[in-house]
Amino acid sequence: MIEQDPKLPSRKLADRLLEAQQRRFVGRQFEKKLFLDWLENPEPNYVLLHLWGPGGIGKTSLLHEFAFLARAKHYHSLQLDGRSLEPSPSGFLSAIKLALGLEEAAIFEAFAGSRTIIFIDAYELISPLDGWLREFFLPQLPDRSLVVLASRQALSEAWLADPGWQDLLKSIPLRNLLTEESRDYLMRRGVAEKHHLALLEFTHGHPLALSLVADVFAQLGGELSLRPETPGIVKVLLERFLQQIPSPKHREALEVSALVHQLHEALLAEALALEEVHEYFEWLRGLSFIELGPQGIFPQDIAREALEADLRWRNPDRHKVLLARIRAYYQTKLALSSGLEQQNLLFDSLYLHRHHPMIKDFFAWDSDSSVVIEAASPKDLQSLKAMLQRHEGEEALRYFEFWLERQPQSLTVCRQANAQPSGFLMLLNLRLASQEDIEADPASRASWNYALRYGPPRPQESILLLRFWLAQESYQRVSATQTRIFLTVLQAYLNTIHLAWSFFPCVDGDFWLRGLHYLDIKRVVEADFNSTKNFANFAHDWRAAGIRTWLERLSQPFQDPQTSDLTPPPPEPLLSLSETEFKRAAREALKDFSRVIQLGRNPLLTSRLIKAHAQRSQKTPVESLRALLKEGTALLAANPKEQKAYRAVLRTYLEPAASQELAAELLDLPFSTYRRHLAAGTGKIAEWLWGLELESLTPDHPLKDEL
Repeated sequence: MIEQDPKLPSRKLADRLLEAQQRRFVGRQFEKKLFLDWLENPEPNYVLLHLWGPGGIGKTSLLHEFAFLARAKHYHSLQLDGRSLEPSPSGFLSAIKLALGLEEAAIFEAFAGSRTIIFIDAYELISPLDGWLREFFLPQLPDRSLVVLASRQALSEAWLADPGWQDLLKSIPLRNLLTEESRDYLMRRGVAEKHHLALLEFTHGHPLALSLVADVFAQLGGELSLRPETPGIVKVLLERFLQQIPSPKHREALEVSALVHQLHEALLAEALALEEVHEYFEWLRGLSFIELGPQGIFPQDIAREALEADLRWRNPDRHKVLLARIRAYYQTKLALSSGLEQQNLLFDSLYLHRHHPMIKDFFAWDSDSSVVIEAASPKDLQSLKAMLQRHEGEEALRYFEFWLERQPQSLTVCRQANAQPSGFLMLLNLRLASQEDIEADPASRASWNYALRYGPPRPQESILLLRFWLAQESYQRVSATQTRIFLTVLQAYLNTIHLAWSFFPCVDGDFWLRGLHYLDIKRVVEADFNSTKNFANFAHDWRAAGIRTWLERLSQPFQDPQTSDLTPPPPEPLLSLSETEFKRAAREALKDFSRVIQLGRNPLLTSRLIKAHAQRSQKTPVESLRALLKEGTALLAANPKEQKAYRAVLRTYLEPAASQELAAELLDLPFSTYRRHLAAGTGKIAEWLWGLELESLTPDHPLKDEL
């Protein structure tokens, strides 16, 4: 026998390990208080405490912390681990005998009169014992006992359906650590504060991920160059999240869930290119780290980030294929939806871009649909006016009341779950305003004048001005309310008939510059204005780049954020030609078809039609005009009734004879008849071009018609 030194305290190595774990433990204040209340309550109101959450969420660490707290209150802890237990009554009882140092003594007699707490970790691995524990083992424990279970899944319905256990158990899902708790942990692990923000963006406060990055930090000697794509850390995380995946198709389904905001069966079928996906969806729904949302299922943040980072690194080609299928699904659904469904689809489309450096900081990506949008009611006005006065002052309040009287339908309120307003927006249609009203407000005046200079609207075309937008507490900063406001405005762009221009003023233009530029809403310095505060204005010309172009941009990540000019020079001023002026210019263009210099002065070069054609075809405006004139002439040739008109135009303008008299002679027509056919042909081409001009401006239904 080893002789004990009486001068040394009687301590075990396990005691030191427990203390070391406790020094690193952070957060879980609610759970700790609940446990301490039980320890200090002579008649506790529950005897079973269940903690559950995905692998790596910190269940084991919390059990250790509970054991430390119990020991300080002189409770004895019995710690069992499902990973080392045989899932049978005999195996379970044998483990308890071993832990208590018993040989033949009855277990329940050993518990009698003691203050013992039984901790069982990885309880999901001994789930076959569920009924036996509930009905036989636990009821025989002394009244002053507590059993703490930790598992990856929620308790089975049998526990909750049992009228006896309903009042004697508490089941608590564990979530990620709060931001301050995460920072506290990193500080305790010696990670320099300058690295905290980047690490929190990757880990989302997930305890295992925080522990892993702290380990990597220590291994690197304090020089942290860790990226979320680092294969090593992702591999460790995935190994903890996943056990055995049934098939490659199951893994692909899991990867799809990591890419999208929320996943439902129809979207999964599109992404997997399968007709029947119920089996895969149900398998996903049963995973411990998959949560249920209002529109489908989704992985917890750290699982999502690890899965997507692993897919991008391991199989970038499949990553691209899955994204392309998902985007195609959203594009189709956008054209067929309306209301809140369409707004959620817009968010889902934007969510695919959440890692892009130009847009990732401009939306509350983790916000849910708890903020709802609806028309304001009279009882909201006092609250909304107080918000506006607080953030923008008395002058802004006067303009708010001015426009509310003239366009009450422009006011939309954001509500939280408690039905209280959390913000609002006022989206004006300047087409409905008189010139006098437009001139009365610096915001409408600046936006209207910019539109007149660079693309005057026709009588039926709309100009939308986001005159006011703010959240009650955060004003125009990123928030769940701000995100819902942005989605509401983007949805209005999709559905406004004959939309020519939209204007989006912001107080902090420097901050919003990159995010709005990504959405192709460009900075227009010339339209800035002052209304108590200085507003930076942003705009989009929907006739130059319509809904189809905008949605195509949204479907593909915008590239090269470092070299893009985020404040482009203003476009060349445009003329808005009337129908008569346009057709006259078209006839002149035919006359100058072979004379490039004269054609370069034609007013049609300033039309939306030619600019849009040049942009699509990568041609110069003159080349685009010539191409359209040829196309119009070819349409005449394709119509048997227009053959004489076609030959007259061809011989006069596209393949001209030396003179009109010679052209008439070549066509074997009297000169007067030739002139009649020529006028008919040029008129038909001018009419066709005018129709294209109208189509290029704003379709009747901007989303459905263009798609």
